[in-house]
Amino acid sequence: MNEKERARKILDVLRENFTLPKWVSSNRTPFETLVITVISQNTSDRNTARAFENLSKKFMVTPENLLKVSVGEIEDALRVAGLYRNKARILKKLAEIVVEKFGGSLESIFRLPLEEARKILLALPGVGPKTADVLLLFCAKKPTFPIDTHINRVSKRLGFVDGKAGYEEIRQKLQNLFDAKDYFSAHILLILLGRRFCKARQPLCHECPINALCPMGEERLKNA
Repeated sequence: MNEKERARKILDVLRENFTLPKWVSSNRTPFETLVITVISQNTSDRNTARAFENLSKKFMVTPENLLKVSVGEIEDALRVAGLYRNKARILKKLAEIVVEKFGGSLESIFRLPLEEARKILLALPGVGPKTADVLLLFCAKKPTFPIDTHINRVSKRLGFVDGKAGYEEIRQKLQNLFDAKDYFSAHILLILLGRRFCKARQPLCHECPINALCPMGEERLKNA
């Protein structure tokens, strides 16, 4: 089978073996999604959730409310997440920009064409390609494919890109391999695969449901 057929088969198998997590269908606002994504940088999922919960207990997470509280209060909520001082300053600055430049909402950005919206988001403090693409895919339903550390690793082990490929090369490759309507589910399912089986250390190739579709998995099974 060719590469696109293999990608589609991988997606089919992942859908059979994983259930999309509950948070996928949550009703978070775009600004809450931005805040969570900033908190998640260099932080575990568990600590990201705890930090956001701490913040949410203090006040409703809106740009207006973040402007009203001190940086110290934000730091206290984010302390569990690591790099909390820097993240608190970034969130304070983001709130200021969203209120002053965009009227307290990201919707005006989301209405723009994909690349134009992406360029504006990338100009915001603390917003890199992954954060921008998460916002555009999750909140604006734009056809882009965020690449996190799990997807980076899985894509290389699957042989979709070589080991030196950077963010943009991986993003473009996966966008070419999958249909736009599948970007969201493929993004989530590849992350779940990376967490459960295709781990950074000691990948569980023998148990992996797609090992027959993976060059690394096939090789390891052959040499077992």
